[in-house]
Amino acid sequence: MWSNLFLQQEEDGRVGMAAMGGAGSKGGRGVKRSRPPRMSDSQEGKIKLAFFITIIGVTLTVLGLGTEFWAELSQPKHFRNNQTCEMAHYGLWKSCVRKLWVSDIDPERESCGPVELPGETNCTFFKFFTSGENAVIFQKSTDKSLHIASAMLALLSLFLMVMGCLCITMSISKSVPFFLKPATVCFVLSGILVLLSIIVFHQSVLALLASDHSIPLHYELSWSVACIGSAGAILIFGGLMFLLLSLPYNPLEKCFHQHGSSNA
Repeated sequence: MWSNLFLQQEEDGRVGMAAMGGAGSKGGRGVKRSRPPRMSDSQEGKIKLAFFITIIGVTLTVLGLGTEFWAELSQPKHFRNNQTCEMAHYGLWKSCVRKLWVSDIDPERESCGPVELPGETNCTFFKFFTSGENAVIFQKSTDKSLHIASAMLALLSLFLMVMGCLCITMSISKSVPFFLKPATVCFVLSGILVLLSIIVFHQSVLALLASDHSIPLHYELSWSVACIGSAGAILIFGGLMFLLLSLPYNPLEKCFHQHGSSNA
């Protein structure tokens, strides 16, 4: 009798374990991990086009940051009453003073320049990034804090551009639109910071001119600033394109569909 009882308990235990295993396997099969949505070929092509546009903005930013043609300062053409006149051009990292011949300058131009004319050039790097010394251009002193703030904004924007490019590269390589929204934030913020860098730099130029009035100077923002400004607009536009491509639907098509249905 006891042997029959033990055999019955073993059989019941085996049946229970089998039932639990079956339920566990069914539950394991029932729980499926959701995969991220894959992008279509047309969407990937649009992302590559938007990425190409933002790369143009990044290239213009690097070109503007690496050149010293942000601002041009020109003395009056006959300020020293001799055959030469001086002008200066500088950027975020260094300044250059050029000595030009008055005979090469347009007779209708009152100030020295333009900078493309042949002449002697003497360039020096700003020392307030290393030793903290302020720079003096034509007896006028630069505003160190504003200049450094402009440079830091530009470098931070460049860092955000690199992060945005990494996000887009990962999105294209993995064929998933998940990284488009982080790229949108990086590119839009980088474009805004680039434009803020121009504004702060312009304020530093005005502070430089106001530091001393003994030498009259004519100033203008040069082509490096034009590159940076264009880059900021392109980066913001590219970031907004990535935002539209990251949405699950096309808002323009939805608006047109609603407009067509209302007219019908």
